Amino acid sequence: MPEPQPRREIVTGVPRAARRPPGHPPARSEINEHTTIGHTYVRSLMRSQLRAALTALAALALLVGSLPLLLALPAPEGVVWAALGVGVYPVIWATARWYVRRAERNERDFTGLVET
Repeated sequence: MPEPQPRREIVTGVPRAARRPPGHPPARSEINEHTTIGHTYVRSLMRSQLRAALTALAALALLVGSLPLLLALPAPEGVVWAALGVGVYPVIWATARWYVRRAERNERDFTGLVET
């Protein structure tokens, strides 16, 4: 009866578990493997999203913060309702639209960075 062959072992090179899968960009691998560089990529995305959110929040705070000053002025009731209904909501809508577009652009830029 022949003797069984000894099990082959990799002596040189990188073990299979540590190799990157073919076709994956290095940045994506860094993020998936939770390395320091991957953490830096994700933090940069989070920082840019936070910056956009704080900008939108500051714009809305200025709008809402100035309303008591506007409403304290002696004005007919129709002007007050017009300011609240016609003046405020379009600004809120425009700020929200700006924020969504900015957040999508940040994510698109991040995806472009990771994919290349």
